[in-house]
Amino acid sequence: MLYLLYGTDADQSRAKARELLESLEKEKPDALVFRIEPGKWGEMHLEELIGGQGLFEKKLLIFADRLFENEEAKEKIEKNLEEIGKSDNIFIFLEQKVLKPLLLKITEVAEKVQEFASSEGKKKPEFNIFSLTDVFGKRDKKKLWVLYWQAIREDFAPENISGLLFWKIKSILTASYPNRHWSTEELKKLSHQLITLYHDSHRGLHDFEVALERFILTL
Repeated sequence: MLYLLYGTDADQSRAKARELLESLEKEKPDALVFRIEPGKWGEMHLEELIGGQGLFEKKLLIFADRLFENEEAKEKIEKNLEEIGKSDNIFIFLEQKVLKPLLLKITEVAEKVQEFASSEGKKKPEFNIFSLTDVFGKRDKKKLWVLYWQAIREDFAPENISGLLFWKIKSILTASYPNRHWSTEELKKLSHQLITLYHDSHRGLHDFEVALERFILTL
């Protein structure tokens, strides 16, 4: 299981991370707590922390503090995100800055992602890629198409956008409350279409950017 708390408001994000860790410790009083910082990365073995049940009798709570500042650690974590998300052990990542491509990958597997932005010196708000999932959930095809091309102009790769939509479909399917805009059958069909779209594009059968636009226009 994976949690990510990040943003320019370091005090608020750290306080929230501490609050989350304390809450999980109360829920799992027998869990062992590990704290990893950039300088201590070499002492840790990620695979052991992910599947720690073979080495430890108790569940693990892993608090990763600004670990993405270590490039080697970031690369290895990115390669193992799916395994981290599925792990019985709990990972809490606290970061100040997470680049968009990695943020999208984390969002697909995370239990929760929360940003804490500083109110000082705010610039023009950045494009919110997650707005695509909101309008998809409401089945607003026209607005989704507009946001899709805005995301493309903001240099989001079609693979990332497709992955985000796929994550939203899975979220709706596993939600405990019904979605009045989509039926279960429709969502399962769309999920299959996105998987096929991805693989066909990487086989060179079509241009992913164009094919994904067609997919959106057929919703």
